[in-house]
Amino acid sequence: MRIDQIPQEIRSSLVPRPRGRYVYRCSACGEDFGIERLLYTCPQCRSVLMLEDLEWDELKATAGARWRDIFDHRKMLTLPPLQGIYRYHELLGSVIPLDAVICLGEGHTPVIEANGRLRDWAGIPFHFKNDGQNPSASFKDRGMASAFSYLNHLITHAGLKDVLAICASTGDTSASAALYASYLGDRVKSAVLLPHGRVTPQQLGQPLGSGATVIEIPGVFDDCMKVVEQLSERYSVALMNSKNAWRILGQESYSYEIAQGFDYDVADLVIVIPIGNAGNITAVLQGFLKLHALQIIRRLPTILGVQSEHANPVYLYYLEPDPARRRFKPVTVKPSAAQAAMIGNPVSMPRVVQLVERYRELGGTEAVQVTQVSEQEIMDAMLFANRNGHIACTQGGECLAALAKAVREGVIGRDRVGVLDATAHALKFSVFQEKYFSNAFEAEYKVHPKEELRNAPHLIELPNHVPTPAAGVSLGPDAFKQFVDYTASAVAELLDLKVR
Repeated sequence: MRIDQIPQEIRSSLVPRPRGRYVYRCSACGEDFGIERLLYTCPQCRSVLMLEDLEWDELKATAGARWRDIFDHRKMLTLPPLQGIYRYHELLGSVIPLDAVICLGEGHTPVIEANGRLRDWAGIPFHFKNDGQNPSASFKDRGMASAFSYLNHLITHAGLKDVLAICASTGDTSASAALYASYLGDRVKSAVLLPHGRVTPQQLGQPLGSGATVIEIPGVFDDCMKVVEQLSERYSVALMNSKNAWRILGQESYSYEIAQGFDYDVADLVIVIPIGNAGNITAVLQGFLKLHALQIIRRLPTILGVQSEHANPVYLYYLEPDPARRRFKPVTVKPSAAQAAMIGNPVSMPRVVQLVERYRELGGTEAVQVTQVSEQEIMDAMLFANRNGHIACTQGGECLAALAKAVREGVIGRDRVGVLDATAHALKFSVFQEKYFSNAFEAEYKVHPKEELRNAPHLIELPNHVPTPAAGVSLGPDAFKQFVDYTASAVAELLDLKVR
């Protein structure tokens, strides 16, 4: 829809202009720092940063109902910069002008309701939000759209040159960073560090296809992250991990889309989020807190974070009920099918601690909960979901397993509705499906396939007297008819078809 087709009373608010006064704020000491340069940790105490708009309170002058009208009408526009996450420009990086916005079609991913069989299995109605339908096939594109838009702004308007974007990754971050860097062409080079042998072939192929320099190193993600952190401290590089506060800002769009998709009535929702480096749950918490502060939503939804038993430091932290006695301890991870969340020392943990406290102050102690599930539960849930019309990755399976467990244990009431984060496309993690089907999981996973969830192709083997087609060789009419007749009969027998 063109802007001149929008009602006059809302038209002037639909195309946002740069506004606000953003600073980096340290999550530990509270000091503020300017955003005119790339900064990832506090120069004084080395803790992680969040982005704060010092003019945020000006947004409160606009009523919540007006904000809802703005976002709903903006949804109708065809302006390219507003097609992605920047539909919510005022809430996530409003200092970035629209001419600097990088939009590759990220965001506004579908929310798919579970069918009756899946609903009965989980215990309550729920939906998958399919973030695997983002451009690089994962939720990471939300944060990259923000981080690279700001980088583009610095290049275009502040003269930043010779930019190397770098990240550590379990697979999804590298694919996304390489994709967005490639869109900027020669202005940004891209390098990614991956743990050797710990990334699926599909995920390895993505940054290679985007032209990034791909570096594999021994160890796991946490080891890659330490190397990248040192590089970002010693050299002039643009760090694209969730330590980058612009990444977190963009991922807040997930919360905004859920609110808009449910007509801003989210009080009965349970948002289930897998936790790895903890950037995603940080963004989701922050996003809903912003919506609540502007009265765009009236009540906060419940947030249910989930980790695998093989990588569970956040779960262990919140297992202690007394906040005064909680002490965060990194864990040594074990192999997990939820590979994107196989992180033992999440860099966003300080952010999580602060935001959970604020969220619980407003929504009550039960407003944020964290659980853990087994590798068996992850795989069974993923496969059952995908046998019922979904494209969930292993992290999506992790979310479904967590929801079913929470309902079963009475932690989540049966009057609630779930929204589960399928963070990536199932095809990215098809190697784990193949392991399940062929009963090839290594012993350390402790995954034993259930026969009702296994599947395998059926090969029709032809006897010697039946002609067989071959590439580049044509069968004569009689021979081809013999082939079709025999094969069709064999297929009919396999499928137990009845003659009409």
